[in-house]
Amino acid sequence: MGEPILDIAGYSLDYATPSGFTRALDDVTLAIARGEVLGLVGESGSGKTSLAWAIMRHLPKSAREAGSISLTGQDLLKTSEAEIEAIRGRRIGMVFQDPSTSLNPTLPLGEQLAEVLVRHRGLTRRQAWAEGEERLAHVGLKIPQQMMRRYPHEASGGEKQRVVIATAFACQPECIIFDEPTTALDVITARQILDLFKALQEETGVASLYISHDLALVSQIASKVAVIHRGKIVEQGGVGEVFARPRDAYTQRLLAAVPRPDHRLVEAAPETGDRPLVEVEKVSVHYGRKPFLGRLLGRANTQFTGNREVSLSIKPGEILGIVGESGSGKSTLAKAMTGLNRFEGEIRFAGRRITGLSDMDRAYRREVQIIFQHPDSSLNPRQRIREILSRPLALYGEPRVRKDAAAVGELLEQVRLPASYAERYPHQLSGGEKQRVAIARAFASRPKLVICDEITSALDVSVQASVIELLVDLQKRFGTAYLFITHDLNLVRQIAHRIAVMYRGDLVDLVDVAALSGADLHPYTRSLLAAVPAPATAAA
Repeated sequence: MGEPILDIAGYSLDYATPSGFTRALDDVTLAIARGEVLGLVGESGSGKTSLAWAIMRHLPKSAREAGSISLTGQDLLKTSEAEIEAIRGRRIGMVFQDPSTSLNPTLPLGEQLAEVLVRHRGLTRRQAWAEGEERLAHVGLKIPQQMMRRYPHEASGGEKQRVVIATAFACQPECIIFDEPTTALDVITARQILDLFKALQEETGVASLYISHDLALVSQIASKVAVIHRGKIVEQGGVGEVFARPRDAYTQRLLAAVPRPDHRLVEAAPETGDRPLVEVEKVSVHYGRKPFLGRLLGRANTQFTGNREVSLSIKPGEILGIVGESGSGKSTLAKAMTGLNRFEGEIRFAGRRITGLSDMDRAYRREVQIIFQHPDSSLNPRQRIREILSRPLALYGEPRVRKDAAAVGELLEQVRLPASYAERYPHQLSGGEKQRVAIARAFASRPKLVICDEITSALDVSVQASVIELLVDLQKRFGTAYLFITHDLNLVRQIAHRIAVMYRGDLVDLVDVAALSGADLHPYTRSLLAAVPAPATAAA
């Protein structure tokens, strides 16, 4: 290995708090050579992003540091703020997790890319604009001239991330930090972004620090990996060596939590003779202004289709997984089934015929519950957990349960949380704990069908594993059916009996999990399967 481009030696970081200093990073030592990709993996709160901000020199004044962070021999801790301003973007680039938050919504994409080229490479605005078009074409964006003039809200998530990557590579930096750059993207778009990253990496020879909690992804793109736990590097080395023979107990736990399709977590599907619990018959959802209304008002037709005549059924106790890229109609269907979207067509639930929202009475809403992706958005931050869980008990619980104050504690214990959490507020819980509260709320009415809408996508791999284990346990205890929406095919193949594949509003495949390896699949389903990284697991 040549001389390191980025060399971190004995680095520690403390943050000042009202109760004293709290250690975020402890004696971190890492080195990345030219052309090398180092994967940094660990759970939320382990210190991954703190290390990225320390390298970029974006730390609060209350931070206390020790050790060194050197870029080609220059200690960044001893570099003036004026010099750091010149280094950021020019010698060190960064690609963030969510491109929507790293782009200015009030400026065209081209203006933002050109600004970097003018500032760091001294180009004129005309030169920067022309260079920007070339850069966008280079990262695979079609019609770059138009993309330069679009605003961020006029581009898809994948297109915005390509713009951010083009901007990071535009000044030929020595090192680029990638902080979970594909977490917010669907599986096919994520695969395209990773292919782009690998191509640019080989072309430029940039030293890369790739931060992720997705071990399967890191095993595909990194040559070395470092595992961080509570601010300390507990293990590092070649990817093959660390993942095949992990020495540290924490690394072993991370690898054990990775979803593996060959490790089924549920029993066989319910008997085919069972009458369906729910039948969705030619359900369509449309958004926007209808064509005739647009003509009447003299305005353009803005209607588009979220679902197009979707038909499927779910048996009692069955887990039906729904997969597809962002915008394919997965969540649109879930909202139609729970009365959050108006729909055309028919839903039959336990023999009842539902053709509109007015047919979804109290009994239906008690028996069909939904758990959303982000518990921060679905839990009232001003209410204690006790109040959040008491409401569904009052609405749907049995009369004796409504009067039983211990019912909330029982609900919490049912999702493996202490009863004492009833007095806490949502912000006092971790992400996984908040999602458990959301699960407890859904199960308060003893529903027959629970719709899980990407409920593990924001969770670390080990927290995800514990939530999935909980869902499977509840399903076995109560015989609940699940409609499980996800973009993680490795995960859904562990827990689903059947899988539905959505593409641009259409249901293109509905197959048993075992049939996913068959040849008689829609081309889009095959492309989804091809885009999924193989799970990283330790050798037996």
